[in-house]
Amino acid sequence: MFLGAHIGIAGGWPEAVAQAREIGCDSMQVFSKSPRSWNGPPIPPDSATAFRAAVARRGIRRVLVHHGYLANLAHPRPDALRQSRAALDDELARAELLGADGLVLHPGAHLGSGPDAGIASIVASLNAAFDRSPGQVRVLLENAAGQGTTLGRSFDELARMIAGVREASRIGVCIDTCHLFASGLDFRSPEAYGERIDEIAGSIGLESVRAFHLNDAQAPLGSHRDRHANIGSGEIGADGFRGWVRDPRWAETPGVLETPLDDRGYALYAEDLGRLREVAAGARPPRRGAPSSNKRPRSERRG
Repeated sequence: MFLGAHIGIAGGWPEAVAQAREIGCDSMQVFSKSPRSWNGPPIPPDSATAFRAAVARRGIRRVLVHHGYLANLAHPRPDALRQSRAALDDELARAELLGADGLVLHPGAHLGSGPDAGIASIVASLNAAFDRSPGQVRVLLENAAGQGTTLGRSFDELARMIAGVREASRIGVCIDTCHLFASGLDFRSPEAYGERIDEIAGSIGLESVRAFHLNDAQAPLGSHRDRHANIGSGEIGADGFRGWVRDPRWAETPGVLETPLDDRGYALYAEDLGRLREVAAGARPPRRGAPSSNKRPRSERRG
């Protein structure tokens, strides 16, 4: 697996690539603008060119862009849905400019209209976006932890979304391990991991999995709480990632951290990457202490 982390862009686009490599990233994820605003300043073409050149020069193997948090493609209110669809168009264009391999998207929440209506709205939104925005960037639907009326909490729901998209080459899935665990799907033992693989193969298909968010979980299995923890400090434990990071089927798939940061900054990412690589190599790292507090500004938090 191409291991990496979510990196902030406040210092500049090429600088973000340098920061990723300094902590040992083979892949990286960014926001292309503030995730809590509808609009962001345009990415200057020379900045995008510099970013792509830095990615190639420094050997970053995969780049993900995470869509902002405000969009909801399942929104039942027409004006809110139009705004969310416009946001998707903008995010697709920005990801294309940056040469991203995937745009990670939270599918949305039906807000009482029901799963069938919500999934239909998501599918229609994606098809319309791809019709309006030709390109190469693949939208990666992120599985949900199951809170509230969020959609994508099961592989079957994600499969229904994928099946409705006309351009199969532009749709896929990003599996968040914390969300998967919170939704009630265990994978910590070889047997449980095998069951999850069988479920994936029988629903969305293994070929649809194009990225991972590798996050430990603060809350217990089936809690439906989206609370990330550092690798080895949560309920999953470092050894619980063994199946994902050692499976040769994911050898060229990006697996990025969205784990909490404290005053040590990206040095904490480096520790988490080190623990994942120990597990990938067959070691069994000891369990860490309590999860670190997340002191990163809200605008830079990932989910």
